Amino acid sequence: MTTSIPIAAATVSSPPLIIERFLRDRESIWRQIAAEQDLGRLIIHMMASSTVSLAVYGAIVGLAHSFLQAASSAIKLPALFLLTLAICLPTLYLFNLVWGGRLSAIQVMALALTTLTVSSALTVAFVPIALFFQLTAHNYPFFVLLNVSILTLSGWVGLSFLVQGTRYLNRAHDDGPPAAQVNMRLLYAWLLLYAFVGTQLGWTLRPFFGTPDYPFILFRPLESNFYAGVIDMVFKLLISRGRGF
Repeated sequence: MTTSIPIAAATVSSPPLIIERFLRDRESIWRQIAAEQDLGRLIIHMMASSTVSLAVYGAIVGLAHSFLQAASSAIKLPALFLLTLAICLPTLYLFNLVWGGRLSAIQVMALALTTLTVSSALTVAFVPIALFFQLTAHNYPFFVLLNVSILTLSGWVGLSFLVQGTRYLNRAHDDGPPAAQVNMRLLYAWLLLYAFVGTQLGWTLRPFFGTPDYPFILFRPLESNFYAGVIDMVFKLLISRGRGF
């Protein structure tokens, strides 16, 4: 059975420091989720930190086109990640219940938000790199592929934290029946679902970067899909010319 482990009040960090807690003492996050202690405040802090971080990155990449695009991307990038999580979260909770898991809805939400918190913090860490290439490499397809790669890498690292947290919670339930644990195969299936929903939603909400020499537009018409768009950008990069994403 899960042992309730006291969590010091000081460990419930404020939003600017929550990512430092993840990097320095991530097990305290898992213990707090396992103990289901003060999760409401933890969730608020993770959402606030993630929203601010993603808004900063969105504004930076959008600024390559215009101030309007910067403002739009600062809103749309956090919306992309939060909406993807909102769409996929019920499925993760149901997977947990179907397999006989013991996690409550708020525990599942907190666990899933660790993904967003880590991913968003990494995007901010990449801001200097994005700015450097924005100023020195005036090649739109390259700029798009660079930032898509940054967001993909950040998302992958964030999802790895979700896997770590799930494994920790499973170990915390070692004294209970196996059916009470989160099934890792179902979790990996959910990660694929999360990736597909996120990429398609990102394609639906585009543009985030804004095509050079084209006026600002809030949303592009729905056509093709994310993967076809990336392949198209690769070909355009290879022939050193591109129109838009």
